[in-house]
Amino acid sequence: MAMPNTLSVLALFALFFVLSNNGAEASHKIYPQFQTLSVENVNQVHRTGYHFQPPRNWINAPMYYKGLYHLFYQYNPKGAVWGNIVWAHSVSKDLINWESLEPALYPSKWFDNYGCWSGSATILPNGEPVIFYTGIADKNNSQIQNYAVPANLSDPYLREWVKPDDNPIVNPDVSVNGSAFRDPTTAWWADGHWRILIGSRRNHVGVAYLYRSRDLKKWAKTKYPLHSVQGTGMWECPDFFPVSSFGENGLDPSVNGQNVKHALKVSLDLTRYEYYTLGTYDNKKEKYFPDEGLVDGWAGLRLDYGNFYASKTFFDPSTNRRILWGWANESDAVQQDTNKGWAGILSIPRKVWLDPSGKQLLQWPVVELEKLRGHNVQLSNQKLNQGYQVEVKGITAAQADVDVTFSFPSLDKAEPFDPKWAKLDALDVCAQKGSKAPSGLGPFGLLTLASKNLEEFTPVFFKVFKAVDKHKVLLCSDARSSSLGEGLYKPSFAGFVDVDLTDKKLSLRSLIDHSVVESFGAGGRTAITSRVYPTIAVFEKAHLYVFNNGSETITVENLNAWSMNLPVMNVPIKNRGGESPRNE
Repeated sequence: MAMPNTLSVLALFALFFVLSNNGAEASHKIYPQFQTLSVENVNQVHRTGYHFQPPRNWINAPMYYKGLYHLFYQYNPKGAVWGNIVWAHSVSKDLINWESLEPALYPSKWFDNYGCWSGSATILPNGEPVIFYTGIADKNNSQIQNYAVPANLSDPYLREWVKPDDNPIVNPDVSVNGSAFRDPTTAWWADGHWRILIGSRRNHVGVAYLYRSRDLKKWAKTKYPLHSVQGTGMWECPDFFPVSSFGENGLDPSVNGQNVKHALKVSLDLTRYEYYTLGTYDNKKEKYFPDEGLVDGWAGLRLDYGNFYASKTFFDPSTNRRILWGWANESDAVQQDTNKGWAGILSIPRKVWLDPSGKQLLQWPVVELEKLRGHNVQLSNQKLNQGYQVEVKGITAAQADVDVTFSFPSLDKAEPFDPKWAKLDALDVCAQKGSKAPSGLGPFGLLTLASKNLEEFTPVFFKVFKAVDKHKVLLCSDARSSSLGEGLYKPSFAGFVDVDLTDKKLSLRSLIDHSVVESFGAGGRTAITSRVYPTIAVFEKAHLYVFNNGSETITVENLNAWSMNLPVMNVPIKNRGGESPRNE
């Protein structure tokens, strides 16, 4: 049987809300006193404007079908914390404007009576979609894998889904930890079989189990996992997909062979971070081999070095892109979420492709986001001497898209890179150096969501170091000064940027949206998402600055900043039957 063509995929992901790891097998923390509280009023102060979130309550996840993008996400219809989870469902024609539908899945059968957890969707060669998801079958948290299919394939909105009675399709055998066995991936085809991965752990070993099937209903576990790594703990929300060695086009998940690499991403329950490797998928040996030299563990490459978890990509056949979504949970307390009436957002969808070096993935906000750009202001050839900060005026600084290129005349003043830092995470280096401490080349960048007198600000900045054989660039998004509020998690997020400084330039794009700052350094080589909760720098009292605290003069070569207009967000679609999507 030949490989199916035009296999398109929408990924859905289990987005988990966890404030601390209590050692339980599953990562969901339950707050029974909050999870069914009725939400009458929604506090808008920190509510995002153009990031996806439903009107109220707790959310947590994407498929392209008959002209519509379908976003399924885990949602508590009764409260602003994790619990009572259903698969909510929204649709869009452009990934930016969204309309809400009735939930697609909710607990209703013996095999998911205690929860419909996350999974993925696959569109078959005949155009029919199928969902694979984790069901919780009993009070002992027994995790099994199920499938669901649309009730009416002629309905482009896919309003109703059916869970056939031949579920479950995958039960954990005696060698598998049945309470740590979840999040089936998108299926792919190779050598006469469909394949999926399921995340798990054996003691402290993170595992991606591989299952094969000819008919998508009867699945068998392969002799060995596709991949596993000692000391990484539970692997949640695994994602496995091919990327082209040339160009920016995405690939159907079944593509393999010459000029193709594979990426394996896992979400680590122990750290609440994700990491990924690039490598080779041998579908004969049923194994994945990371490229030599890559770190296969906590200190490895990350899609985002900030508040970003349970991410998932999907292949968009309408534009030949691979698109990434991630979950940015709240960084305040559960009681604060309950008070404000909502919790959790999704990142702006990002296009993902392989860097020409073949050493990492690049990512950039989807071009559709630019439809929301409003009033624009520019700066060019603005000199920033040490201690200078220049306000970017004329935009709505609390809800903006900022793209800036910095240049510097020399690398000579770069601070030596301390060899001790090689053993630290980049965020530790950022925490030690900060945005205020004078240095040679940096810190320089943006002060986002800043109050007029800088009682509050979230700096996003570069710092350049001189290492033994090359220069190292650090990108930081430091929330420590972001708010005067109490009870907040305010970390120093950071990642190193693998970039050539021959032209002595660094670019930065930041998407600012009330309580989130998503930043992309050097054309998307490093991304950082921060959740912040200013008390002064809100709405019209938020300001934006460019700054430099290094002794080397920095030039703002070019800066474009746009106020962002509001999209259509979760307006309910009324009873429209199976008609075609509207075109307005």
